[in-house]
Amino acid sequence: MEASSSPQLRPVLGDFASIVCTKAIVVGVEQALGERAAHVALIAAGRARGRQLTAHLAGTGIALADTAAILNAAIGASGTRLCIVNKVEEDGTAIRVSLSETLCSAGEPQGSPRILTFTMGAIQGAFEQLTGRQLKARQIESVLRGGAYDVLELNNRI
Repeated sequence: MEASSSPQLRPVLGDFASIVCTKAIVVGVEQALGERAAHVALIAAGRARGRQLTAHLAGTGIALADTAAILNAAIGASGTRLCIVNKVEEDGTAIRVSLSETLCSAGEPQGSPRILTFTMGAIQGAFEQLTGRQLKARQIESVLRGGAYDVLELNNRI
């Protein structure tokens, strides 16, 4: 779902807010709830958003090779600008998703321990909706710690 296909939520300011303000929400939630509880809450919020973005595609049998383009239309430069989905690969039962310009890594210094939370949840929720599988996501690579991309690995939840 492209951002332009939805009715505009704010007539003067438009539908996009500052990434600085969004990151302040993430940090504030971490400070208020503690890091672990904040991660749980932000990942859950992201999963709900990811499912919502792809609900209209459930059961359509989309090939994993086509998901990068579909997700970029929803959350990339022509969508909500959460991140860029560079590549989606399947390795056995695991799905690996390579991302860049993620909301969670933006503005963080090299070496930062920050992990993807809302972004990871959104990708997980989208793939749960698209595949019909219950998945568990984990970040296996970070641009903040020397990676070329922020890479998520999605596996079947046991």
